Amino acid sequence: MNDFNIQPDSTYFVDTNIWLYSFIQSQNKEKTEIARTIIKECEIVISTQIINEMCVNLIKKVDFSEGKIQNLIESLYKKYTVFELSQDILLKASKIRANQSFSFWDSVVAASALDCDADYLISEDMQDGFNLENKLTIINPFT
Repeated sequence: MNDFNIQPDSTYFVDTNIWLYSFIQSQNKEKTEIARTIIKECEIVISTQIINEMCVNLIKKVDFSEGKIQNLIESLYKKYTVFELSQDILLKASKIRANQSFSFWDSVVAASALDCDADYLISEDMQDGFNLENKLTIINPFT
């Protein structure tokens, strides 16, 4: 695993898988620790898509109660700037898919991160170091 370095004065868009590692103690303790450090120390922006994906997975994988889901949603909206999906984001995602061959969901995540003016997109699912539109760098903190 790499030594993930948080850049001061940078904004991070954190993909669902990183959030899930931070919430769910996995068999890989190092991934859990790295994810928790990212969540704790980075300046984060988030989208409604990520919140939706988190909630679905927490309900399915660890049987989160609706009370816990409601508390999570409230706390995410209090702590972070939450961006709503829009027509512009979905159209941008389509262009990303056409130009970069990203999957449908990864392109929506990337388009959302660009819309949020994030400097970095932290994801385990995309190519580490890839730069999108000379604005957004993808980081896989586990490589």
